[in-house]
Amino acid sequence: MFQKEGFDKKRLFYTQGDYGLFQSVNPAIRKTYDNEEWVMAAMEAQGFVRDADGIFQVPEHKEITMKIPTTLIPKCPDDGSDMTTNLRADDSFVEDEGWHRASAAYSDFLHRHENLHVLYLELGVGSNTPGIIKYPFWQMTAGNPKAVYACINYGAAVCPKEIEGQSICIDGDIAWVLQQIRN
Repeated sequence: MFQKEGFDKKRLFYTQGDYGLFQSVNPAIRKTYDNEEWVMAAMEAQGFVRDADGIFQVPEHKEITMKIPTTLIPKCPDDGSDMTTNLRADDSFVEDEGWHRASAAYSDFLHRHENLHVLYLELGVGSNTPGIIKYPFWQMTAGNPKAVYACINYGAAVCPKEIEGQSICIDGDIAWVLQQIRN
């Protein structure tokens, strides 16, 4: 969504993965592959149509099949194995060259700003892998009296007592909260 709003992809770090990328199920292949072309073809194969703005819509009086032909099952261009979404779900997650470059840039950014006024904004982070975003944000806030931790999360907006005075925790739907802030 950040890319759609004009953010340069090279300035973003997808620490938990990217729905816009595939990875091979073959653990020996440590690369990711852009999947936009495949997604568009799969949407069309299911019966969705694009409107004048290029947004997929459900056409009137047409059933959406939620199926794709077997010819559209994504295959790895390197070895023909099946593909899956590049998301950190288990130990098969691919951290490719681009991921490592973004990780280094993120680490550099954190180091350059560690004692400055920083807002650690957490939007909808769950408890699946809190050691990736949530806990580091709490630790960095605790270590910097100029930092603020802000969390918007429906049903899970919490922080440790140690940083309560530096925290803003909003329990609510992110879209609704951001709209209220915008208004």
